[in-house]
Amino acid sequence: MNRADAPADLAPQPLDHATALPARFYFEPSMVAADRRLIFDRSWQLLAHVCQLQNPGDHVIGDFAGLPVIAVRGADGEIRVFHNVCRHRAGPIAQCDGLAAKSLRCRYHGWTYALDGTLRSAPEMGTAPDFDVSQVKLPQLAVRVWQGMVFAAVDEANAPSFEAFVKGIDERLGADRHLEQYGHHHRVGYDVACNWKVYVDNYLEGYHVPHIHPGLNKLLDYRSYITDTAEWYSYQFSPLESGDGLYGAGDALYYWMWPNTMLNILPGRLQTNRVIPKGVDRCRVEFDFYYSLDESEEAAQRRLNDLSFSDEVQFEDLTICEDVQRGLSSGSYEPGRLNPLRENALHHFHELLRGVYRNAGGA
Repeated sequence: MNRADAPADLAPQPLDHATALPARFYFEPSMVAADRRLIFDRSWQLLAHVCQLQNPGDHVIGDFAGLPVIAVRGADGEIRVFHNVCRHRAGPIAQCDGLAAKSLRCRYHGWTYALDGTLRSAPEMGTAPDFDVSQVKLPQLAVRVWQGMVFAAVDEANAPSFEAFVKGIDERLGADRHLEQYGHHHRVGYDVACNWKVYVDNYLEGYHVPHIHPGLNKLLDYRSYITDTAEWYSYQFSPLESGDGLYGAGDALYYWMWPNTMLNILPGRLQTNRVIPKGVDRCRVEFDFYYSLDESEEAAQRRLNDLSFSDEVQFEDLTICEDVQRGLSSGSYEPGRLNPLRENALHHFHELLRGVYRNAGGA
């Protein structure tokens, strides 16, 4: 199928008359491979924060839409990201995050790699003709470190330029937010019975906040809630009023970055979300929390309060996302009109998706 054969419902739509993406893109089994090939492999994906990779041998594993990856701080101080797949028989190089490793050893057959991804030893392979360990290397991804966050791309040549990907965000964050200096890392993950795009859709609009999130709605000024879009990201902004036991006063910034990264920035706290496809109707959402380096008892209690409050909000989101997936898969749903005032970031996401699928001839 070529571009001319793409379905009519993938044509560009103006915001004031836009409808949602057709349901088939959320439940057809073929979308799993299509989304990885057309979207994830050609994008910048978040993997870690530099506070998790402070010293040589520190490493963090991740899942790039089915591709196991590992970020490693090398002996030379460089952060590299490799396929977390042994070149022998596809075993995992690492199965969890770790600190100060001298090397990376596949637990299947013991093949061991240096921190630069070069094979260093392979047990009992000395008698194999023409086998040279130095010629075996883990495939490497392109890496950028921005605002302390480590992003990687499988296919950099077909990904947006990283400069275009983050253009304008530094200026919006301002000089008083030094996200690279945050620490106190904590991770929470949720397995959700919905397509990854359902979760992103839900994140991209505050339209549902008064109806789904009563606690969060009390902290945000819904009337002043602003959503704006750029080429490869969108952001939502609201004044924030919470007690000193949580965030205090300030503003709340919620960035979505194509295709599956979210940055939730509140006073003294960065929370990142990664939405990882696990099947056409399954995804995993990983939340990583980072905080300003305040060691006081009051700050420690605020961190605990934040984790508890976040958990409450996430369960509200996960429940509605699973309900929506059932509706999309039911055969009943036909794309409804979007709210131009409240769903402009959702429209932006759907237009990016339409462009990808249209250029592929309908995916």
